[in-house]
Amino acid sequence: MRRTELARSGVTVSTLAFGAAALGNLYFPVGEDAATATVDAAWEAGIRYFDTAPHYGLGLSERRLGQALAGRPRGEFTVSTKVGRLLEPLAQSGGDDLVHGFAVPATHRRVWDFSADGVLRSIDASLRRLGLDSIDIVYLHDPDDHMAQALREGYPALERLRAEGVVGAIGAAMNQAEALTCFVRETDADVVLLAGRYTLLDQGALAELLPAAAARGTSVVVGGVFNSGLLADPQPGATYNYAPASPLLIERALEMQMVTERHGVPLRAAALHFPFGHPAVASVLTGARSAAEVRDATALLSDSLPDALWDDLLASGAIPAAVPTPKAGPGVATTSVANLRGS
Repeated sequence: MRRTELARSGVTVSTLAFGAAALGNLYFPVGEDAATATVDAAWEAGIRYFDTAPHYGLGLSERRLGQALAGRPRGEFTVSTKVGRLLEPLAQSGGDDLVHGFAVPATHRRVWDFSADGVLRSIDASLRRLGLDSIDIVYLHDPDDHMAQALREGYPALERLRAEGVVGAIGAAMNQAEALTCFVRETDADVVLLAGRYTLLDQGALAELLPAAAARGTSVVVGGVFNSGLLADPQPGATYNYAPASPLLIERALEMQMVTERHGVPLRAAALHFPFGHPAVASVLTGARSAAEVRDATALLSDSLPDALWDDLLASGAIPAAVPTPKAGPGVATTSVANLRGS
């Protein structure tokens, strides 16, 4: 699987990235053996970029990922984790963490902290859970309501750690494009992780974030390409960005599916390929809770899609005419960076 360097950091990521939220029992429990088998399948498929966070299962995702990667050649894989939520033990634990989306015992509470000290404490704890002596990429995680502190304190702390070689690349991870555009324009971030806002159904990032990233040489990792389910299996009851999809959105997804299936292509394959139409996109991140899901995603991304499919999606109005499409294959855009700078 092809690997791309993030900005000028020296850190590389595989075209397909493994999102490890499910290893933290996202919504439903995943057994220890299944978690290890899922990471093993990702490795066998050529995936070499693995993303996690303390938030995912109150540290369970980091622990499981670290255990599954133990013994692999350290120079052959890239791990990212996140800062901004410190995990503090509860004096009395009880119940579960499903209010935050994770089927784990509620043993800790999350404390928002984007201070320099909070960043250092978070990374130190993550290193212990992962069993690593360094982290390749660190993102400021969901600083939506903490932008001032994240920019004033958290980001400079990451810059110092990058300069000291403790981390390789730094950036921010959010599910909105506007604040990430601020990070791209106001900092020397290597990469930003955008979830759910550059998909077949939502190209909001094309207005400012992606052109700004292309102009600055900042890499973009795109997550949430299925918009939490609708683009994987469009049907009544499907979810869109973690909420029930509206009838209008379901109709739009079904219309796209009719176009892709005329070319013998599943909609979810087009959804995986779509972000690579933009030259700033270095990797697409998908979550998986089983080896079968990993193998499905890698097979879908490895297949070339016909140019006529993208032509038909544009002609039908399913995606706007100005949106770049990946006709030449994953990671190869049909629109140049120079053209996008002028858009």
